[in-house]
Amino acid sequence: MTATAILAWTAVAVIGGIGSVLRFLVDRTVTRRLALPFPVGTLAVNISGAALLGFLGGLSLSRDTALLAGTAFVGAYTTFSTWMLETQRLGEERRAWAAAANVVVSVVLGLTAALLGQWLAEQL
Repeated sequence: MTATAILAWTAVAVIGGIGSVLRFLVDRTVTRRLALPFPVGTLAVNISGAALLGFLGGLSLSRDTALLAGTAFVGAYTTFSTWMLETQRLGEERRAWAAAANVVVSVVLGLTAALLGQWLAEQL
């Protein structure tokens, strides 16, 4: 393995670690502050992550920088699997409206956040 490859793998591990720790902190903070029976922590993480990824996508980043920022950081920060699990659990709890709302609100706000992030980056 080349020194460049080792550096890239190390950067992915460190940057991804930072993203996952930040996800944990944001999710926990939002969930505790709002204390709702709806997965608002995951929603906040995924919407802010979509905005950030849209912003990064709107910048003229090098391929390697975009990969590290988008895949390593934002990929570790956002969480599709938790969103799906929480939606499935809402369904198991016979909270079909909350489960449907989790899907619809997440998709609508996520797309809006990504477009807004991209637009903001293009204004720079």
